Amino acid sequence: MTATRARSEPRDWYRDAVATPVGAALTKRLGLPRPVPLRRYEQGQPLLAGPAVVVRVGSGPADLVDVARDVVRSAGGDVVDDASRLGAVVVDATGVAAVADLAGLREALAPAVRGLLPSGRVVVLTRPPLTTSDLAVAATRRAVEGAVRSLGKELRAGATANLLYVADGAGAAVESPLRFLLSARSAYVSGQAIAVSAAEPTLPDDWAQPLAGRVAVVTGAARGIGAAISRVLARDGATVVCVDVPAQGAALAAVANDVGGSALQLDITAADAPDRLALHLAERHGGVDVVVHNAGITRDRLLVNMDAARWESVLAVNLEAQLRIDAALLDERSVLRDGGRLVRVASTSGIAGNRGQTNYAASKAGVIGLVEAQAPLLAERGVTVNAVAPGFIETEMTARMPFGVREAGRRVNSMGQGGLPVDVAETVAWLAQPATAGVTGQVVRVCGQSMVGA
Repeated sequence: MTATRARSEPRDWYRDAVATPVGAALTKRLGLPRPVPLRRYEQGQPLLAGPAVVVRVGSGPADLVDVARDVVRSAGGDVVDDASRLGAVVVDATGVAAVADLAGLREALAPAVRGLLPSGRVVVLTRPPLTTSDLAVAATRRAVEGAVRSLGKELRAGATANLLYVADGAGAAVESPLRFLLSARSAYVSGQAIAVSAAEPTLPDDWAQPLAGRVAVVTGAARGIGAAISRVLARDGATVVCVDVPAQGAALAAVANDVGGSALQLDITAADAPDRLALHLAERHGGVDVVVHNAGITRDRLLVNMDAARWESVLAVNLEAQLRIDAALLDERSVLRDGGRLVRVASTSGIAGNRGQTNYAASKAGVIGLVEAQAPLLAERGVTVNAVAPGFIETEMTARMPFGVREAGRRVNSMGQGGLPVDVAETVAWLAQPATAGVTGQVVRVCGQSMVGA
């Protein structure tokens, strides 16, 4: 997808108006958001829109500086000491250990940020705060997160700022997270703090096909975000099994044909659904490498007006079905292969709550709790478990919202616009990669850095 609006992208009247000379002048005078078309990933495009500056602040070894420079160069990018127009700035702050060290962060970021190109990238690396008993060190490391999240809300023209908490000894696992956050794949991901643990990733022969040879299953694949996930996984080399309810059979078949995969009509809440899915994957593919729990429904009402059917149906589809399917794929048959990837689609509603969605928010918070509890249990098998939490994503559902509600949802984030299904799909596909072995137990928000909630 190019910087101009793609044919499938919904029209954003406000963003289009801002692009005119009169609109730009008016929004600048009034201090209103000035969203721009985001740079989204296309195969063959450069990693960055311009050269990168990679610097270190604090004391200690410069190992991660070298890793970051190698990542940029191996992707065909240029690393420079200084430039007036930058595609990215990467700061290794793993050496910060005292409040005074934070001055170095400001000194490194301020001049570089001034020169960021549209859709530029800021990535800061530091150590996890809770891995030290030194109070000053822990506080300083966490202070870095506050600075990065705030910087993300100050950046303009589609630029993003994100933080990687890199554990000691996790240098080998940093390449995949760095590539993702620096690339156009992370167009709608900003203000995030992602932990990277020590792991031995399997790097792809070709970074344009990081899922080559992998088998993936996607629930709720017939339309919207699920269809986008299926397409991106296939684009990245995976064989995709698309799952949805029989009522969506025609749309499901169309998606499966489009991605060169297969369709399985299945109501995931049915009593026999987990065993049917496990048997299908075992017999047709010898197992599965990537499981994407995307299927979900909403049945919104204020809690005082919500009947039992609305409550139970949402929890059954959005949460209970995931538990039951996992049990079947992880039993003695080991249908999910060692080194596999479990990726769950949660929601910012599960983090911050949302009026009229107590059932939905409960289900999505449950998904997040499942990720946090399950990740350490599957670590010995090399299986990672993560969640993607979309914010306001332009779908058929949001298109039916009242005008005022839809516009508010689009604007209340650092990007000043709604995301696209492909933005969620890119994040899911990144978490599905064998190279992303060091990221587990994480919840990555795809929300343009929402201004509300956590």
